[in-house]
Amino acid sequence: MALALSMASPATASASADPVKVGDVQKAMEGLVKTGHVVGAIGEVYMDGKRVGKGSAGSRLLHGKGGAIPSNARYRIGSQTKNMTATVVLQLVKEGELSLDDKLSAVLPKVAEKNLVERADEITVRHLIQLTSGIPDYLSPDVDPLDPTRNYRPADLLAASREKPRPVEIGTFNYSNTNYILLGMIIEKLSGRSLAAELNRRLFTPLRMSDTYLPAKAPEGIKGPHGHGYAPDETGTLRDVDKINVTTMLGAGGVVSTARDVSAFQRALRQGRLLPESLSKLLTDPPPGLPPLPPGGPCAGNPEFAPASGGSAPGFSAATVTSSDGRVQFAVSVTVAMDDAERVTAPRRITDALKSVFCPAT
Repeated sequence: MALALSMASPATASASADPVKVGDVQKAMEGLVKTGHVVGAIGEVYMDGKRVGKGSAGSRLLHGKGGAIPSNARYRIGSQTKNMTATVVLQLVKEGELSLDDKLSAVLPKVAEKNLVERADEITVRHLIQLTSGIPDYLSPDVDPLDPTRNYRPADLLAASREKPRPVEIGTFNYSNTNYILLGMIIEKLSGRSLAAELNRRLFTPLRMSDTYLPAKAPEGIKGPHGHGYAPDETGTLRDVDKINVTTMLGAGGVVSTARDVSAFQRALRQGRLLPESLSKLLTDPPPGLPPLPPGGPCAGNPEFAPASGGSAPGFSAATVTSSDGRVQFAVSVTVAMDDAERVTAPRRITDALKSVFCPAT
């Protein structure tokens, strides 16, 4: 049930200011649904902030019920939330409220005092952002995004993580959502506001992301028309998982947004309007120890795309791909009726949809 994340590659200069040719987004969404076990698929393409393509296929509910999903509907963006959380932390670094080399034990002393994180006096803010802290993930049978019965506090998630053995040494990449729970706690301590309020103040309002928010109550569905996802229960029966326990996600994967809004964020990040390059590269460069991804993206550089920022949880998968110069975004959300093993195929299916829109010759 990991909240998936694809780390983006370094931005490069635009090869051309010419418009990018956009194919049939509607056909691409229909193709996604035809791949099987996809309940609904929506996608939109933005160029220089203007929508130039859209599509919607499938239905809001299972078995063709509920009507179509509007392409501008809200959806869960999963671990695309991480880039937003990290951006706010890096803004605090830029403002001098924090240093990348500050130790976790100094920034959140109670975490160290209560022994909620092992070796908190060695882990830095940089380690948390780059997922190189070695802190175990908190997701487990005891912390289940589908369990509607409990409101988890960040300290509860840290306690669950502390029960697990350290998977890697500090400085080695290991995907763990716990890092971003801690970053959310840092934001709240330094700002004196909730994470939801600070994301809204620093990102959603300035970028006019009017349909984006971070829910905080468990369980909670999505406001307004949207697609429902499904996952099998312990008997193998598909159940509606629209009301995920969002207190297990928070700054690691809890944001609800739209294709327009998430494109606005990615465009601003890539074009340097949120952070100076010296800080934004912590989000756009591969983490230490990981090889750089092939340049050019799925279309082999024509046009040149950075690797997608994506996220998933039971019932959905979503991704946003951005051109390296920040001019073009393609945001896609699919609601699914899959088990965890099949859901890992969703990013590949979304990539195939991207190719059909931007590089059909492949």
